[in-house]
Amino acid sequence: MLLAAFLNLTGERALVVGGGRVAARRIPALLQAQMKVTVIAPAICTEVRAQHVTLMERPYSSSDLQGIRLVLACTDHSATNDAVAAEALRLGLLVSHAGAAERGNLRFPAVVERHGVQMALSTGRELPMLAQALRERLDAMLPATLPLEAWTQRRIQALTLGEAQRKAALDHLRLDIRRSLGLEA
Repeated sequence: MLLAAFLNLTGERALVVGGGRVAARRIPALLQAQMKVTVIAPAICTEVRAQHVTLMERPYSSSDLQGIRLVLACTDHSATNDAVAAEALRLGLLVSHAGAAERGNLRFPAVVERHGVQMALSTGRELPMLAQALRERLDAMLPATLPLEAWTQRRIQALTLGEAQRKAALDHLRLDIRRSLGLEA
């Protein structure tokens, strides 16, 4: 079973070993998380070059893992991916193995993000197409707008109240949120 968690990796260093299509798809998630991304590969595709990353056109070396927090092993060579993932795991790093997810400790979920709400979906198996379909379904079900700022302010105000008033205010907020999402109270 995987641990579902959201990580704050702002400013942390990520290493992407491989410069092809898989790297091009994964890099935006790292950049959105405000990570400092370095790509190492003998050949780097145009889509990777177009992203705000540090490029090193050369083969991977185990010394490349120094100072790294998260690693993506996404070359076209399974032996290289295996070696990268094994060394990263030995060092206690977060690692995603593109060709064999079970050889890493990090999976990329399907993500729905709207109005500052972020939902991540995993099937718990190697069925990304199911997670992607579920993502599309959830995205279609979300309301066009959510008053997140107002709800946040109400929660902050409720937390300043005495115990009985706080409970009543939070219960009322909970009901308002559930109703706005079409759920029963």
